[in-house]
Amino acid sequence: MNQTPIHSLESHIRQRLAEREAGGSERAVLLMSHWVLGYPSLAANRAIIDQMVANGVDLMELQIPFSEPIADGPIIAHANQAALDNGFRVADGLAFIEETVRRHPIPFLIMTYYNILMAYGVENFIREAARLGVRGLIIPDLPPQEAEQAMAWCRHWGKGADGLAWIHLLTPTSSDTRLRTIGALANGFCYCVARKGVTGKQTRFDDSLNHFLDRCRQATTLPLAVGFGVKNAMDVRQLTGQAEIAVVGSAAIEVYQTHGVEAVGRFFAGLRG
Repeated sequence: MNQTPIHSLESHIRQRLAEREAGGSERAVLLMSHWVLGYPSLAANRAIIDQMVANGVDLMELQIPFSEPIADGPIIAHANQAALDNGFRVADGLAFIEETVRRHPIPFLIMTYYNILMAYGVENFIREAARLGVRGLIIPDLPPQEAEQAMAWCRHWGKGADGLAWIHLLTPTSSDTRLRTIGALANGFCYCVARKGVTGKQTRFDDSLNHFLDRCRQATTLPLAVGFGVKNAMDVRQLTGQAEIAVVGSAAIEVYQTHGVEAVGRFFAGLRG
């Protein structure tokens, strides 16, 4: 059974990077996967997560479905709606997360929308997430200026040196001043949104993205995770030296839809190739 770690999420990420680099990678990029709970079923999720962990995923965000996932593109939005149509309940998802955290040694984070927390009771949700052993929360529709109380509850209820990490998003449209303000509030890591728009669309890994990541690097000393459009090994390779974590979600769901569970494992193994 996996024991809840007592060191911070940031420390875990940096330790994992050091281990990857000691194993032969001059500069390592960790892989963070994203999956929608209940799509296509929790039983299928168990097998999919097993494949991801067995094939090198370093940390994982599990999405609690919501009917209006405004940050998500059509692939993840469809998965949200399919899970809800199949009768997904938040209580079932939290029970599944507890089981998953116990079964696997990597950090797990919950991604969802603020309405889910409000319906559950914000402090109650945060306290329950911490009890389950979750290492962080990603709530894209709650601006930092409105998250002060939630962040305080994360520090209070969370385990480890930095409590339950409240993961902040850095976006290309933000000014340098705003990036620095968000960076000063953040813990764990910062999630850099690679482009305008929603998840799943094609991202151009070009000078404009490099410039944005340079701006993020100047705004925070935390590890940087890059998501929204990471689809293949070349994308991951291009993030080497620019970020510490590549976030892959929509592409993995597409692989599952086309080729099935075991192909998801092969896909993540191939992202390092």
